[in-house]
Amino acid sequence: MAVTDEAIEKIKGMIVSGALRPGDRLPKESELAADLGLSRNSLREAVRALSLIRILDVRQGDGTYVTSLDPQLLLEALSFVVDFHRDDTVLEFLAVRRILEPAATAMAALKISEQQLDALTAQLDALGDGPSVEELVACDLEFHRGIVQSSGNSVLCSLLDGLSGPTTRARIWRGLTQEDAVSRTLHEHRAILGALRDRDAEAARSWATVHIASVEQWLRSTL
Repeated sequence: MAVTDEAIEKIKGMIVSGALRPGDRLPKESELAADLGLSRNSLREAVRALSLIRILDVRQGDGTYVTSLDPQLLLEALSFVVDFHRDDTVLEFLAVRRILEPAATAMAALKISEQQLDALTAQLDALGDGPSVEELVACDLEFHRGIVQSSGNSVLCSLLDGLSGPTTRARIWRGLTQEDAVSRTLHEHRAILGALRDRDAEAARSWATVHIASVEQWLRSTL
């Protein structure tokens, strides 16, 4: 494993230094192994590991390429890891979301277009006043994803996408067991949207915080 780690670090060094850029094809295995002072086996293991986390793209019959290194692509690995969470860590995921999402919502208030605001409004209008819990949670995910995308920060968007999965089950359970959860969520969505339309970053931040904290508070009371 230590030899493979060394091989990974050497390939990483080539990418970080700019010797290999996004989209570049790696030299032939024998040439690269010789240049880096590695065995072909350790190089092969390093390439396999880096392809799993989307740093490299192995194309059968064509060669191995550096991926685009786009944040959304690289942070897919986070989503994979997050899927292994335990129920007792959901509060921790919610706490991280409570830190990041209000900040993204405040950023969006200054950047979101009228067209994007109209799309969010249409989404809430289509949901109606009495959606099922499953419909509400699905809309909640899309609603917040649309807002975060409008922040203009692709890293923040990818991070929050990866963190949203573990909290989905908690939100569904809350909707089934807490009497006013559906109406409260709809009200909070409208309040967030209103703050975005007013271009009021601090109000948008505050309503997003309230929205996430209400789920967090409910979950703490049930554990």
